[in-house]
Amino acid sequence: MNLLTVFLDGATGGEGGGMQMIIMMVAIIAIFYFFMIRPQQKKQKAIQQAREAMKVGDKVVTAGGIHGRIKEVGETFFIVEIADSVKIKVEKASVYAAGEDVSKN
Repeated sequence: MNLLTVFLDGATGGEGGGMQMIIMMVAIIAIFYFFMIRPQQKKQKAIQQAREAMKVGDKVVTAGGIHGRIKEVGETFFIVEIADSVKIKVEKASVYAAGEDVSKN
């Protein structure tokens, strides 16, 4: 006998317990989906909607921790002013909306 057969027979009592094991596995997968995967998908969707709503003048923070204001919006990037006359080009995927505590530029 292989290890899987021994495990299944031991966990289910050996008689007709295969269905109980399948039900248990489905329940575990459902729990993972509703408590881990689904909330993460909702969070990613909210972040994406926030990025799409960003416009010129909004305060942002890059994934690297750089604070600034959006000066130009491109298809896949933002031009962010981080100091007077200092602008950087940043991918949209690495920019997050900042709160009001960002220092004034």
